[in-house]
Amino acid sequence: MAARSTGPEKRPGFFRQIGTLYSFTQKEFRWLPFALAGILLVGIGIGVAIGFLLPPLAVWSVILWGFTGLMLGVLAGLMTMTRLSTVAMYRRIDGMPGATGHVMSTSLGRRWQADDMPVGVNPRTQEAVYRAIGRGGVVIVGEGARGRLTRLVNDERSKVQRVASGVPVTVLYVGHGEDEVPIAKLAGTIKSLPKSIDRATMAAVIKRIESVSQTRASLPIPKGIDPMRARAPRPR
Repeated sequence: MAARSTGPEKRPGFFRQIGTLYSFTQKEFRWLPFALAGILLVGIGIGVAIGFLLPPLAVWSVILWGFTGLMLGVLAGLMTMTRLSTVAMYRRIDGMPGATGHVMSTSLGRRWQADDMPVGVNPRTQEAVYRAIGRGGVVIVGEGARGRLTRLVNDERSKVQRVASGVPVTVLYVGHGEDEVPIAKLAGTIKSLPKSIDRATMAAVIKRIESVSQTRASLPIPKGIDPMRARAPRPR
């Protein structure tokens, strides 16, 4: 009987990742192939034009500049597709339970500590509250109907203020209503908060809050989003 391989799983190649990224983005933007073709043609056109304009005029110079324009077009196309894939990902997860946790755990960077698990959940209605801690203080984010989030948000704010007195606490609500933050702008809104505590204070606040937080393994997790499927694939 052949032994089962225990080696690490092989990652998909670069071109396969590009194909996956293209398929993911093209489902949301049907005009993507025409846009990419236009970018390539513009890049080649600019390169050929430079080849004709720069003396001395020679065939090899035009070809070289045309190839350079093609490479720049490919680079611009990849950058455009990557940015559009991010927009497509936000559109796909907008309004889905758990989307807030997905964004907070993957898009805030190293300066903030956040988790895709909520710190408070209404098991009947699936409203959830998430928390991030960084140099800008503590951010509490509510996901769901704002009116039904009041108790969850107030409970979390009281707990934070009890163990981290003097640390700014910012409350945000995800949505498209008045005074709400769209999911696509959530990470940017949090990262734009002014720095109000130093790193030592941030570490102390994290330790204090975690010491009084209940075990989140027992919380019912909002269902409706698979982060592995919702995340836009990125070429490595």
